[in-house]
Amino acid sequence: MKLAFSTNAFKRYSLEEAVSMIAEIGYEGIELLCDSPHAYPPTFHEKEIKSFKDQIAKFKLQISNLNAFTLYSISDVYHPSWIEDDKELRELRIIHTINCIKLAKKIGAKNLSTEPGGPINERITNVKYLEKLFMEGLNRVSPIAEEENIKILIEPEPDLLLENSNQFLDFIKNLNTNHIRLNFDIGHFYCVGEDPAEMIYKLCEYIEHFHLADIATNRIHNHLIPGEGSINFRSVLKTIETIGYKGFVTVELYPYQDNPKEAAKRAYEYLNEILY
Repeated sequence: MKLAFSTNAFKRYSLEEAVSMIAEIGYEGIELLCDSPHAYPPTFHEKEIKSFKDQIAKFKLQISNLNAFTLYSISDVYHPSWIEDDKELRELRIIHTINCIKLAKKIGAKNLSTEPGGPINERITNVKYLEKLFMEGLNRVSPIAEEENIKILIEPEPDLLLENSNQFLDFIKNLNTNHIRLNFDIGHFYCVGEDPAEMIYKLCEYIEHFHLADIATNRIHNHLIPGEGSINFRSVLKTIETIGYKGFVTVELYPYQDNPKEAAKRAYEYLNEILY
């Protein structure tokens, strides 16, 4: 496996600064935030694309993933979602995902991650109906993903429509495409009471990419630097190796906006210590 770091921890820095610092630490890959201030597709033009591609080539960095989850450029971390009550808001999520697919193709990325439906609306609590909305949206974007050969990765998260392994499996089995897969967020599964190592075996046929952050013993969803929470990363990383996964594990530490470089460095040192 290879280690990458997400630029979503560097929102107080330019993309150029974020790439430079991530490379300096020693990461092999970078996850690109497809939102402000880094690479929101409507404002990330050909000039910015060329500059980014030139910079990652200079540092010999690979793109681990495009993070198409948040939409602060329009609203916030979860909105507009795939399951909004308002059709026009759902359309904004669909358009954003299509734009991210096209961006992935332009910069040579293989996959992008998206939210698992979104927060359940207080006024609409019929889960089957919300899953139908999510599926309808994915069915809009999957033909484009297939045409461009880009994988869309659903990322289960606590308190969203799909938050655990069984919900993910029940949902994805109803999709008729090989281009919608899983972004396995180690901390998220831990938060909902599941053993990440066991879930890797359970979900391995769908895994395309990993997110990594630690979580405290109380299992509250707050990303911590690996080694500073309660997840057994030796077991988790060993399991990732056991299933034969050769791709990227991206460290995602967006709560550390005050000092992302230090957080990235501490994570890198810890993970290399237990990996090698």
